Amino acid sequence: MSPEGVCDVDFWPYLENITSDAISRTAFGSSYEEGRRIFEFLPTKRNNRMKEIESQVRPIVRALIDRRVNAIKAGEAINPDLLGMLLESNFQEIEQHGHKSFGMTIDEIIEECKVFYFAGQETTSTLLSWTMVLLSKHQEWQKRARDEIYNVFGKEKPNYEGLSQLKTVSMILFEVLRFYPPVVALLRHVTEEIKLGKYTLPKDIGLNIPVLWLHHSREFWGDDAMEFNPERFRDGVAKAVKGSGMFCPFGWGPRICLGQNFAMVEAKAVLSMILQRFTIELSSSYTHAPRLIFTLQPQHGLHLTLRRI
Repeated sequence: MSPEGVCDVDFWPYLENITSDAISRTAFGSSYEEGRRIFEFLPTKRNNRMKEIESQVRPIVRALIDRRVNAIKAGEAINPDLLGMLLESNFQEIEQHGHKSFGMTIDEIIEECKVFYFAGQETTSTLLSWTMVLLSKHQEWQKRARDEIYNVFGKEKPNYEGLSQLKTVSMILFEVLRFYPPVVALLRHVTEEIKLGKYTLPKDIGLNIPVLWLHHSREFWGDDAMEFNPERFRDGVAKAVKGSGMFCPFGWGPRICLGQNFAMVEAKAVLSMILQRFTIELSSSYTHAPRLIFTLQPQHGLHLTLRRI
C-alpha cells in the first residue's frame, strides 16, 4: 500500500482463502492449512480429472472422520463443529435403534462432509466477489452500506447480534445473488410421476431449472430486471418478485441449501470488515468475464483499487 493508503490488489485469492478458512473451522474445527488440502482438489480448468480427484479427497476426509470417531469412542468431548454434531447425531440414531442400519454409513458421512465443505466455500467467495464488483460500480450503495455498518458497529469488530441489524447490506446481498447467482442452473431428477401446474412430469426424467434466466426475467422482476436495484428487496423477498420460487440462489423447497444462513452471515461479516477500513473501486486492470466452473467466478481475477479510510 502506498503512503497515501492506496493499493491495487487481486481480491479473488483472498476471498477464496477467508471463505476456505471459515468453512474449515466451522465444518471440521481445523485451520485453513488443514482444510486447504481438501480445497486444492476442486476441479478447475487445469485440474479436472474427476476420478483422480475423488481418490485423493476421500482419504483426507476419511482421516478427519476416523480421528473424531476414535476420540468419541475414547470418551473425549465432541467438538462443537458441523462434523462433531453430525457424528454425535449419527451415534445417537444408531444407539436409539440398536442397529447400524439406522444412521449414516462412513461413506455417507464422507459425502456429506465434501458437500458442505465445497459448497460452503464456493458460494460465499463468489457472492463476495460479485458484491465487490457491483459496489465498485454503484458507489452510492457502497456508501449506504458503509454508513449502516458504522451506525451498527462503529469501527469495532462485527458481532452476530449486530449483523442481523444490517438491513441495507442484506438488500445488497440479495440483489447480488439475483444478478450473479453462484449456481446458474439447478438439476433435478423426477423419481415418480407428478403433476406440476398444468404439466405432468413422467418418472425418470431430468429437469434443468434456469436460475440465471429466472433471476433476470422482466416477467417476474419488472422492467428494471437488468438493473442493479437492491431497493426491490426493501420489504423482503416475497414482495420483490412475482411468483413463488422465482428467487432461488440457494435452491428451493425441501432441497434448499442448508448452509444459506451461514453463507449470508459470513458474507455480512467479511463485507463489514472490508467497508469499515476501505473504499473500493474497480482497478484499471479489471476485466469483467464471469466464468462458470461449479459456480459463477471472475475468470481473470478480482482486481480492485483499495483506499484506506
